[in-house]
Amino acid sequence: MGLSTNPVRLALTFAFLLTLSCVQSPTACAGTIVTDAGGRRIEITDASKILSIGGDITEILYALGLQSRIVAIDSTSQFPPEALQQKPNVGYMRALSTEGVLSAGASLILASERAGPVEVVKALKQAAAAYVEVQDGLNAEGVIGKVRFVAGAVGSAGDGEMLATRLEGEFKALADHRAAIKRKLRVLFVLNVQNGRATIGGAETSADAILKLAGADNAAAAVTGFKPVVDEALVELQPDAVVTMRRSSGQHDTEQVMRMRGMQATPAGTSGRIVTMDGLYLLGFGLRTASAALELMRTLYPELGLAPSGPVQ
Repeated sequence: MGLSTNPVRLALTFAFLLTLSCVQSPTACAGTIVTDAGGRRIEITDASKILSIGGDITEILYALGLQSRIVAIDSTSQFPPEALQQKPNVGYMRALSTEGVLSAGASLILASERAGPVEVVKALKQAAAAYVEVQDGLNAEGVIGKVRFVAGAVGSAGDGEMLATRLEGEFKALADHRAAIKRKLRVLFVLNVQNGRATIGGAETSADAILKLAGADNAAAAVTGFKPVVDEALVELQPDAVVTMRRSSGQHDTEQVMRMRGMQATPAGTSGRIVTMDGLYLLGFGLRTASAALELMRTLYPELGLAPSGPVQ
C-alpha cells in the first residue's frame, strides 16, 4: 500500500514522528526558547543532560519521568528519596561552586532563582550549558506555572499540562476547604531556635505562603522575611499555634520553642499547640504543596473532619 496523500493524515503522521523523535532524542527538538525568572531569553539546544538545582524542580522532573536525563542534583533534592541516593550531588543550592556545577557535564541547568552565590551564578550563565532560572512561585498559580515552565523547557509540555491539570484540581479542593473555616487561627512559623532567639517567618516568605494556603493568619505578618526575635517579643505575637520543622536529620526544635518564656505566655504555649512537619515537604513548593497545606490544615482545624491525603514525605 502506497503512502497516503491525504493532507490531514500526512500532518498527523508528521506530528507523531516529530513527537517520537523528541522522546527518543531530546536534541532533536533543539531551539526551544524560554524567558526565565531573571527575564533572560534563552535558547535551549540540548536538554538531554539536566542538572537540577532545587528540590521542587527535581520533583517535577521525576514526575515527568525524566530521571534518566538528570545527571546531577543539589542537596535540597530529597524527594523522591532515590534522587539524592542515586544522583551526583553538587551541594547546597545557595553555596554552589562553579567547578562543582560544571563538572556535572550538564547540557541544561535548571536552577531555582534562589541559587547562589551571586558570583557563581553569574559565571554559570556565561558557560556553554544553558542556565535557566526557575521562579519559586509561592502560591497555587506559581506552583502550577512552574510545572508548565519546567516541562516546556525540557520538551515535555504535554505531560506537564497533565500534571498542571491535576494540581489545579488539588488546589481547587484546598480552596474549598479554606472557605469552610469559620475562625482563622493566628499561627507562628518558627524556623529554628538559636542562642535563646527564635527565627520566625514573616511576610514574603515560603512560611507565610504555606500558612495562607492552609487557611491560617500569620502571627508574624508585620515582619518581612525570616527574622530572629527576642523571647519577650513572642508574647506580643500571641499565636494560637506554632508550626516548626522536622529536618531530614530527624532533629527539630519543638522542646526549645515551648521552653521559651515568651512562648509560654501565649495561647499556643498555654495549650501546647505545636505542629511539626518535614521542612522540604512544607516549604518546598513543588508538586506536594497542596498535600502539605492540606495536612497542615487538617492538624490546625480538626473540626473540618478532613480525610488524610497520605502523600509520601
